[in-house]
Amino acid sequence: MKLLLDTHIWIWALLSPDKLSRRVKRELEKGSNDLYLSPISIWEAKHLERRKRIQIKNGFSQWLERALLEAPLKEAAFTFAVAAAASQIELPESDPGDVFLAATATTLGLTLVTADFQLLNCSWLKTLPND
Repeated sequence: MKLLLDTHIWIWALLSPDKLSRRVKRELEKGSNDLYLSPISIWEAKHLERRKRIQIKNGFSQWLERALLEAPLKEAAFTFAVAAAASQIELPESDPGDVFLAATATTLGLTLVTADFQLLNCSWLKTLPND
Protein backbone atom coordinates (compact mmCIF):
# COMPACT_ATOMS: atom_id res chain seq x y z
CA MET A 1 0.00 0.00 0.00
CA LYS A 2 1.19 3.54 -0.72
CA LEU A 3 0.49 5.70 2.33
CA LEU A 4 0.66 9.49 2.57
CA LEU A 5 1.08 10.57 6.18
CA ASP A 6 -1.03 13.48 7.30
CA THR A 7 1.10 15.97 9.21
CA HIS A 8 -0.24 14.99 12.63
CA ILE A 9 0.28 11.27 11.92
CA TRP A 10 3.92 11.93 10.98
CA ILE A 11 4.46 14.05 14.10
CA TRP A 12 2.72 11.52 16.34
CA ALA A 13 4.83 8.71 14.91
CA LEU A 14 7.95 10.67 15.86
CA LEU A 15 6.95 12.38 19.11
CA SER A 16 3.87 10.61 20.52
CA PRO A 17 3.50 7.11 19.02
CA ASP A 18 0.94 6.24 21.72
CA LYS A 19 -1.54 8.44 19.80
CA LEU A 20 -1.44 6.07 16.82
CA SER A 21 -3.98 3.28 16.57
CA ARG A 22 -2.76 -0.32 16.44
CA ARG A 23 -3.81 -0.60 12.83
CA VAL A 24 -1.93 2.54 11.79
CA LYS A 25 1.19 1.46 13.72
CA ARG A 26 1.05 -1.93 12.01
CA GLU A 27 0.69 -0.37 8.54
CA LEU A 28 3.52 2.11 9.17
CA GLU A 29 5.82 -0.70 10.30
CA LYS A 30 4.90 -3.05 7.46
CA GLY A 31 7.91 -3.24 5.14
CA SER A 32 5.78 -3.83 2.07
CA ASN A 33 4.07 -0.43 2.44
CA ASP A 34 5.57 2.70 0.90
CA LEU A 35 5.38 5.70 3.20
CA TYR A 36 5.16 9.18 1.68
CA LEU A 37 5.48 12.64 3.19
CA SER A 38 4.51 15.90 1.52
CA PRO A 39 6.73 18.97 1.81
CA ILE A 40 3.53 20.65 3.01
CA SER A 41 3.82 18.60 6.22
CA ILE A 42 7.27 20.02 6.91
CA TRP A 43 5.86 23.52 6.42
CA GLU A 44 2.92 22.71 8.73
CA ALA A 45 5.21 21.20 11.38
CA LYS A 46 7.34 24.35 11.44
CA HIS A 47 4.21 26.46 11.94
CA LEU A 48 3.07 24.18 14.77
CA GLU A 49 6.47 24.50 16.42
CA ARG A 50 6.51 28.28 15.95
CA ARG A 51 3.06 28.53 17.58
CA LYS A 52 4.28 26.24 20.40
CA ARG A 53 1.70 23.55 19.58
CA ILE A 54 4.52 21.00 19.43
CA GLN A 55 7.72 21.01 21.45
CA ILE A 56 10.92 20.23 19.58
CA LYS A 57 14.24 20.05 21.41
CA ASN A 58 17.53 21.16 19.82
CA GLY A 59 15.91 23.26 17.10
CA PHE A 60 13.61 22.51 14.21
CA SER A 61 16.30 22.08 11.54
CA GLN A 62 18.19 19.44 13.52
CA TRP A 63 14.96 17.65 14.43
CA LEU A 64 13.83 17.63 10.81
CA GLU A 65 17.14 16.28 9.56
CA ARG A 66 17.02 13.41 12.09
CA ALA A 67 13.33 12.74 11.43
CA LEU A 68 13.88 12.41 7.69
CA LEU A 69 16.87 10.11 8.19
CA GLU A 70 15.14 7.84 10.73
CA ALA A 71 12.01 7.00 8.79
CA PRO A 72 11.96 5.43 5.32
CA LEU A 73 9.84 8.19 3.77
CA LYS A 74 9.46 9.00 0.12
CA GLU A 75 8.78 12.54 -0.99
CA ALA A 76 5.26 13.15 -2.26
CA ALA A 77 6.24 16.00 -4.55
CA PHE A 78 4.28 19.22 -4.65
CA THR A 79 3.83 19.50 -8.41
CA PHE A 80 1.85 21.60 -10.85
CA ALA A 81 -0.67 18.75 -11.07
CA VAL A 82 -1.08 18.71 -7.28
CA ALA A 83 -1.58 22.49 -7.22
CA ALA A 84 -4.14 22.25 -10.03
CA ALA A 85 -6.01 19.49 -8.17
CA ALA A 86 -5.94 21.59 -4.98
CA SER A 87 -7.64 24.44 -6.82
CA GLN A 88 -10.62 22.11 -7.38
CA ILE A 89 -10.99 20.97 -3.75
CA GLU A 90 -13.33 22.72 -1.37
CA LEU A 91 -13.48 21.62 2.24
CA PRO A 92 -15.94 23.06 4.78
CA GLU A 93 -13.07 24.05 7.09
CA SER A 94 -10.61 25.17 4.44
CA ASP A 95 -7.18 24.49 5.94
CA PRO A 96 -4.68 24.95 3.09
CA GLY A 97 -2.55 22.08 4.40
CA ASP A 98 -5.50 19.69 4.30
CA VAL A 99 -6.40 20.78 0.78
CA PHE A 100 -2.84 20.23 -0.47
CA LEU A 101 -2.55 16.84 1.27
CA ALA A 102 -5.87 15.68 -0.19
CA ALA A 103 -4.79 16.88 -3.64
CA THR A 104 -1.46 15.10 -3.26
CA ALA A 105 -3.13 11.84 -2.28
CA THR A 106 -5.61 11.92 -5.16
CA THR A 107 -3.08 13.05 -7.78
CA LEU A 108 -0.44 10.50 -6.82
CA GLY A 109 -2.83 7.64 -6.05
CA LEU A 110 -1.95 7.47 -2.35
CA THR A 111 -3.98 6.54 0.71
CA LEU A 112 -4.01 9.38 3.26
CA VAL A 113 -3.39 8.23 6.84
CA THR A 114 -5.28 10.67 9.05
CA ALA A 115 -7.38 11.25 12.14
CA ASP A 116 -8.96 14.36 10.61
CA PHE A 117 -12.73 13.78 10.44
CA GLN A 118 -13.14 16.35 7.69
CA LEU A 119 -10.77 14.37 5.46
CA LEU A 120 -12.15 11.01 6.55
CA ASN A 121 -15.60 12.19 5.47
CA CYS A 122 -14.49 12.91 1.89
CA SER A 123 -15.96 10.03 -0.10
CA TRP A 124 -13.64 10.81 -3.04
CA LEU A 125 -10.48 10.51 -0.90
CA LYS A 126 -8.88 7.15 -0.10
CA THR A 127 -8.04 7.17 3.60
CA LEU A 128 -6.72 4.98 6.39
CA PRO A 129 -8.29 6.25 9.62
CA ASN A 130 -6.36 6.46 12.88
CA ASP A 131 -9.16 5.04 15.01
